[in-house]
Amino acid sequence: MTEMVYGAVPQRDGEPILPKWWRTIDKWAISGVLILFAIGLLLGFAASPPLAEKNGFHPFHYVQRQMFFGSLAMVAMLLTSMMSPRVVRRLAVLGFIVTLVALVLLPMFGTDFGKGAVRWYSLGFASIQPSEFLKPGFVVVAAWMIAASREINGPPGLLMSFVLTLLVVAFLAMQPDFGQAALVLFGWGVMYFVAGAPIFLLLGMAGAVVMAGTFAYANSEHFARRIDGFLSPEVDPTTQLGFATNAIREGGFFGVGVGEGTVKWSLPDAHTDFIIAVAAEEYGLVLVLAIIVVYCMIVVRSLVRLMRERDPFIRLAGTGLAAMFGVQAMINMGVAVRLLPAKGMTLPFVSYGGSSLIAGGIAVGMLFAFTRSRPQGEIRDILRGRLR
Repeated sequence: MTEMVYGAVPQRDGEPILPKWWRTIDKWAISGVLILFAIGLLLGFAASPPLAEKNGFHPFHYVQRQMFFGSLAMVAMLLTSMMSPRVVRRLAVLGFIVTLVALVLLPMFGTDFGKGAVRWYSLGFASIQPSEFLKPGFVVVAAWMIAASREINGPPGLLMSFVLTLLVVAFLAMQPDFGQAALVLFGWGVMYFVAGAPIFLLLGMAGAVVMAGTFAYANSEHFARRIDGFLSPEVDPTTQLGFATNAIREGGFFGVGVGEGTVKWSLPDAHTDFIIAVAAEEYGLVLVLAIIVVYCMIVVRSLVRLMRERDPFIRLAGTGLAAMFGVQAMINMGVAVRLLPAKGMTLPFVSYGGSSLIAGGIAVGMLFAFTRSRPQGEIRDILRGRLR
């Protein structure tokens, strides 16, 4: 509370890492992530037993796996949030290079698990989706390039980041994974906007995106099928969207009751892409609104903290990470209520998925590292001859 009223606390020389981390971290935001993970486990108990039974596992097989991967994600989040921005940047660059190579090699060594898109590497006991780990590294690298371009005699970082964005988007679209490609393009656009991009350039980019979407619709059966399903005035009740919209409608304000929902028996992705439909059916609009509020709290608090940040790189990277985190949640829930076309995107920390959980933990850990309270040397403080 003292920090909220009086601002950042002075940094103490030689202070141990753990007390310093606890004093400077955004405790409200990190509590929000833990709440989302707990809600994900709660919904996993409801959504995953039918799939486990179908695949011949014990009823809580997927819940146990979610708890295991989620625990790794929480550890990754905490460790990453304790790092300095410089260390985070170095690790992000290394991670981005590794995951970009993995993304390029997907067509040769990846698998689609029968879903029509080659997005994973199968390890036998688990699978890895490189695009999930690529996103946080990409944001940090692109932010570094854009910030460097603002320095005197700096490199052409804006152009470099734009070329890098097009490269990543192209490889994602080849899978095809248009949802992740749009998310990456959006994250770069937000950082470019914060860096001071001309509005006409952003409008031109929006027009280019529309043209690219039109081209994809005409040349990709996968993309066209999803767009046609979204634009159709009637929803086929036997499709995933049909089951999800019906479940949300049946849930009402307070839900049909814990364990009484039926959508989990019909949706093959009830524990992943359509977990919000299970929440809406069994717990009603009350739980869905609570989830939305937690996501909004994390994003808004992070952006408010970043507004006080004077380092351009930290401000840009943190804004990109916060924007992608919030928009991914919005896309997942928007698909479930037919506000957006189906994209196959998880709900951060709530949906089941090893890659999405661990990569999400790393991304949010980076965000918390960038939003930790640190001496800013604000202009008014400099004029007063002191630093906060």
